[in-house]
Amino acid sequence: MKSDVSNLILSLQQSNLLAECPHCNDEFLISNAMLFDGTKNFPDPAEKIRQELQKNLDEELALLKKRRVMADEGAEKKAIEVGIGKIIEKVLPAYKNFNMPLADCRFLAEPIDMIVFEGASESKINHITFLDIKTGNAKLNTHQRQIRDAVKGNQVKSEII
Repeated sequence: MKSDVSNLILSLQQSNLLAECPHCNDEFLISNAMLFDGTKNFPDPAEKIRQELQKNLDEELALLKKRRVMADEGAEKKAIEVGIGKIIEKVLPAYKNFNMPLADCRFLAEPIDMIVFEGASESKINHITFLDIKTGNAKLNTHQRQIRDAVKGNQVKSEII
């Protein structure tokens, strides 16, 4: 006695039904397709395709795992770099080779690390510097670039309230 699946396959093999390929969108007769019961052993051509697909999936999984490790390591490295940068920006003004008097510096932290009022310690402001401290390959973020551009474009004003 044939199973329901075997009867269905036989019925499809004897039909004139058309199907559409999901890859190329071409129509074909279902009776020309390799039909089989997927709950049993695959026919050799189907088994070869299944093994190749499984191999591709295994390779993709290995790549994903590798990328995850790299992403985790990258995130950890970036977090360490940011943490070191935050420490350096706070202690750099106390460093002996820092060219500006500590009394002239005002620490802000965000979005610019500090403003230096050159000459403030001598009661004569000669120059104002917006200073940002970067370590490694760090770059200015969007807000920092906008501040830099506003200063370069003379879009700075002083107001009294």
